[in-house]
Amino acid sequence: MAAINEKDYYSILGVSSQATTEEIRRAFQKKARKLHPDINKSSDAEQQFKEVSEAYAVLSDEAKRRRYDALRSGNPFAGAQGWAGSSAPAGSSSSGYDDFSSWGFGGAKWGSPFEWGSPFGGSSRQRTTQARSYNPKVGADVVYQMDFDFDAAKNGTTRGITYNHFTCCDACHGKGSVHVNEAVMCPTCSGSGRISVDLMSILGFGALEMVCPECEGTGKVVVDPCDVCSGSGRVLSASEILVTIPADSHDGDVVRLASKGNAGTNGQAAGDFVFRIGVPSERLEPVQAFGFRLFGVVLPFFIYNSFFSSSLWTFSFAFSLPMLLALYLIFSRGILKKRLRWWKNAGRVLADGLFNGFVILVFLNFMASCMSGRLFSPRRW
Repeated sequence: MAAINEKDYYSILGVSSQATTEEIRRAFQKKARKLHPDINKSSDAEQQFKEVSEAYAVLSDEAKRRRYDALRSGNPFAGAQGWAGSSAPAGSSSSGYDDFSSWGFGGAKWGSPFEWGSPFGGSSRQRTTQARSYNPKVGADVVYQMDFDFDAAKNGTTRGITYNHFTCCDACHGKGSVHVNEAVMCPTCSGSGRISVDLMSILGFGALEMVCPECEGTGKVVVDPCDVCSGSGRVLSASEILVTIPADSHDGDVVRLASKGNAGTNGQAAGDFVFRIGVPSERLEPVQAFGFRLFGVVLPFFIYNSFFSSSLWTFSFAFSLPMLLALYLIFSRGILKKRLRWWKNAGRVLADGLFNGFVILVFLNFMASCMSGRLFSPRRW
């Protein structure tokens, strides 16, 4: 979802930035009647309807509109009343954001629109980064696979890996903000994570609720997003790591290195680096795996119809055809000189096919018994 100030709500509704509340209402009414999914059946009508509803939900509320205009101008603290929920006038310390002495800056005030020296050196510049959603999540694992020959996997080895992943931002230490330690309640949705639009006065029916475009549903925002990570607390980087492959490793084994994966957002823990070991000589080819599975599925039917069902013995010939196909798929790729691990993998696939075939056979016999009992049992008076 795009950030709230990355969308031009005025253009979406087709009004100017100086439009009155009544002009905004009429513009939304016109577009909503045209784009409502119950009326417009085009594929993109629903998405456009959500966009104009989101624009109306923000611009029709004076406090939210002031906040939106402030964000577009590059000043995330303008309209501090909307942040703190206080009616104190601008410049009063009770607003919570105009007096910065509580932040440990010695009571110094930042001039509007907040020009300050860059934390990385250089001249002062105007702040343009918007407030971003505060969405702490544990980082995802990084999964990396590498193939080895049989001898390397048997004896063990070490490999150096270079990989891309998210790392903790050094500028804000993963918090998402350089100057503010904690996130605050989203001023657009008042912490609920959702905004609603009453369509009763516009269309005569219905109401629409949607995810808040500023906090993206979390209910909290980073007040002063870091320039480097844009408020997420992490940046994309390349890292090098040494992975030791233990002796007697086999295809499908995993080496897990804790906290070497993607860093979490807003200071959360990092995921793991998961190294998957591949040994092609121990791996069944897809065609052979299908052949073993097919053979396992058909074998119970072939045995049952050949030895336990005299009335259906002739059908065993029909089951022999897929069995021959399965054998062809298995032997066409070669099975000689395969190692023990390969045969174990083949056995697992065959057992899986046998189980599926047995279950299907029992189910079909049960259904046949029920049908025959219903159709041919004598009538009881």
